[in-house]
Amino acid sequence: MLNRTQEPSNVDNQRRLDARIDLAAAHRQAVKDGFVEGIDNHFTLMVPGCTDRFYLNAFGLHWSEVKASNLIEVSLDGEVVNGQGDANLSAVCIHAPMHRRGIACVLHTHMPFTTALTQLDDMRLEPSSQNGVFVQDLIAYDVDYNGFATAQDEGERMADVLGEKKILLLANHGAVTTGATVAEAYHRLYFLERASMTQMIAMAAGKRRMISDAVQSKIRFSLGASSDEVNREILLYFNAMKRVLNAEGSDYAT
Repeated sequence: MLNRTQEPSNVDNQRRLDARIDLAAAHRQAVKDGFVEGIDNHFTLMVPGCTDRFYLNAFGLHWSEVKASNLIEVSLDGEVVNGQGDANLSAVCIHAPMHRRGIACVLHTHMPFTTALTQLDDMRLEPSSQNGVFVQDLIAYDVDYNGFATAQDEGERMADVLGEKKILLLANHGAVTTGATVAEAYHRLYFLERASMTQMIAMAAGKRRMISDAVQSKIRFSLGASSDEVNREILLYFNAMKRVLNAEGSDYAT
């Protein structure tokens, strides 16, 4: 059941506006990064202060049209409770089960290099690049493609496969990245695609040179020891991304 009786405070209102702006910015950046596919795919974010609804791009809008003001609010059951437009069925089926498990932000795309990787018999991201090692341990692999995700039980199955990981590679389909914030989820999305891109290029060129286990361990230790610095970099990157959008005259924040 939706809690519609509790009025948000001024603090909640500002948090919700900031959340809308960040999610809209991610859509616009995804267009620039080549992650958009028609009017399909979906980015969602839990409404701050709520446990039963999330923001979603209205179905039919191109991501270059998404603004803070035209995101819709959708219940975990798929009901549009605020805003104009329809909720894409696949968005509800894939994202709602993950949000029910406490995940704040869920980004799903068919971005080209990662989707190409998911079409291989061995769709694992290899430790052949620094970026690959950076995201490798965050990934769960769903090897069972069952067609369009238009039923909640398919989304529940995907959420089960994701488990405690942060990224889900979907065989023959695409990818899902998650995070506590839009900035965190988008950072993972961007570097997943970069790692997939260089791996696919290297695979086409010939035999890859893998990073040694010892160096992989060193990188993982460094990432764990400097988690605060990693989080700072994530925020710096996302803020820089928004500054560039602003300088270009984007209306995402309106």
